[in-house]
Amino acid sequence: MKIAYLGPAGTFSEKAALEAGDQQSTYLPMASMPAVMTAVETRAVDYGILPIENSLEGAVSITLDVLIHETRLRICREIVIPIRHMLVAKPDVQLDTIEVLYTHQQPLAQSRRFIERCLPNVPTVATLSTAAALVEALADERRAAALTTLHAAERAQANILAYDVQDTTNNRTRFVVLAPEDAAPTGDDKTSLMFTSKVNRAGALHEALAIFAQAGINLSKIESRPAKAELGDYVFLVDIDGHRHEPVVAEALQKLATIAGRVKIFGSYPKFRG
Repeated sequence: MKIAYLGPAGTFSEKAALEAGDQQSTYLPMASMPAVMTAVETRAVDYGILPIENSLEGAVSITLDVLIHETRLRICREIVIPIRHMLVAKPDVQLDTIEVLYTHQQPLAQSRRFIERCLPNVPTVATLSTAAALVEALADERRAAALTTLHAAERAQANILAYDVQDTTNNRTRFVVLAPEDAAPTGDDKTSLMFTSKVNRAGALHEALAIFAQAGINLSKIESRPAKAELGDYVFLVDIDGHRHEPVVAEALQKLATIAGRVKIFGSYPKFRG
């Protein structure tokens, strides 16, 4: 089994890929999220891993745009990874001697409290990933440190100066596994989809959502995104309980198709129970 993920190695995306695979799997780091999608579409790999949602920062726009506009791949699984940031440096560097901090923008934003209190005057250097932050810090001749993952720190056998410097302990990212087909029903599934309204009028969204309510189908998530057509046009993205092949869900989706401008099923897959 070959699995593509957003590289480089040592990132949370690689950790999600490792969770999706097994000891016989091989892993292919890709340079971008669309590249992960293309690797699956061309059968260079069997599965692709993409982040879709963070508990603090919300939806991952690139992944949603790929699902909405660019691919017919299906979501066949979801994986939720706790986000833990570590302050890491070379062995001879101590907290009070750090001269520069390498970090990706996300751990920087998610670790403000620690940085303001413990590294208030240390300049930061932006990097492309948490793994790259560690590589660049270890290569710097100055007393440099990095905000990175525990996975990356252990791979590099680097010195961890501080553990779990993120501002909140419930920071998690949901990843989706993309494949040519989604998963078979398990009895504990969810379905992700998008739809648009035929016309922009009062009650159009209520009419669509009422279909699920009348069928007794729970919506676990709803959000809107620009349709990338005309200003003011939106697509609505929802996660619903149940598998698209279950009779009640299938009937609701058929009713939605009769009143919506467009409906696209991203996939049905087991709920994460980690």
